[in-house]
Amino acid sequence: MNFGTWSKRALTMVTTLAAAAALAMSPQVAMAQDAAADVTAPLPPAASAPVIDSAPADAAATSDAVPAAGAYQPLGTDMIKGQPVERGMTFQNQYTDDGEFALWMHDAILLPVITVISLFVLGLLLWVVVRFNRRRNKVASKTTHNTFIEVVWTVIPVLILVVIAVPSITLLARQYETPPADAVTIKATGYQWYWGYTYPDNGGFEIVSNMLSNEDAIANGEPAMLAVDNRMVVPANTPIRLQTTAADVIHAFAVPSLWFKLDAVPGRLNERLLTIKEPGIYYGQCSELCGARHGYMPIAVEALPRAEWEAWVREQGGTVAGDPVEETAAPAAAAPAEAAPADTAPEAAVS
Repeated sequence: MNFGTWSKRALTMVTTLAAAAALAMSPQVAMAQDAAADVTAPLPPAASAPVIDSAPADAAATSDAVPAAGAYQPLGTDMIKGQPVERGMTFQNQYTDDGEFALWMHDAILLPVITVISLFVLGLLLWVVVRFNRRRNKVASKTTHNTFIEVVWTVIPVLILVVIAVPSITLLARQYETPPADAVTIKATGYQWYWGYTYPDNGGFEIVSNMLSNEDAIANGEPAMLAVDNRMVVPANTPIRLQTTAADVIHAFAVPSLWFKLDAVPGRLNERLLTIKEPGIYYGQCSELCGARHGYMPIAVEALPRAEWEAWVREQGGTVAGDPVEETAAPAAAAPAEAAPADTAPEAAVS
């Protein structure tokens, strides 16, 4: 056998062995290709559900970015209603039922009565000066009693006091009316020298209110020495159980346009009903001498529609009556029950 014939046979043998090896390895190669195809193939619809669920999450994030209907929006300076006015001569405009009644009583009863009495007394004095002076009465009168005059100056003042007493006692009774059971409770605490407002019915959070500097107040379009950084936010047209107390010395919570004034005494909780008739901003001040910075602890009340007030409460981390309660304990209690079969499975297998 020459070299050419041997090389041809060797080449034929190598080719045959390579083909046999390829046929033997073809099942393993096919299985590897199937496995690779399973890894790279897209998941079925059920498995890809988490990707689909991301759409609602995106929608929820978008909805959080857009204020919902009834969301809290701080009132602007155009809603300032209760504040002192330049050259004011009488009471501020009133925005509570008690305030309107008191203002009517002042304007329709007290002011006319005081005016008539003052003019009458002035007229009597002038008449006595002119009629009974020394030059016109050379001989002084010796009259000591006049029954008619004594009856008149006793009966008429009594009737005047009765007329004043009827609306006065009515107003006094209205001011001490007990708040209803469903009233919103707000506690105002006086500190030296700022106010704190707590909402016990809505989670117990507290808002601390400090006076703004004159520059910041004027820049905001608010009255100097009355504007604050955080207002006492309340619902309008809703009974409020306003409680007052103090942490150090005696303060007084007073808002003239709401006809409201109540002492804040350390260790004591005073309480009074307040119902603001319409949304707006109402300013007041501490009206009890409480120290060096007594004149620098103003009160700013912001009354909102009920829906916006509830939105503000939720923004502060509080709760509103009727909010759903988060059930976090139930899943935690259910977890051990679901894990129990898994824990007992090895023991069953061993047995």
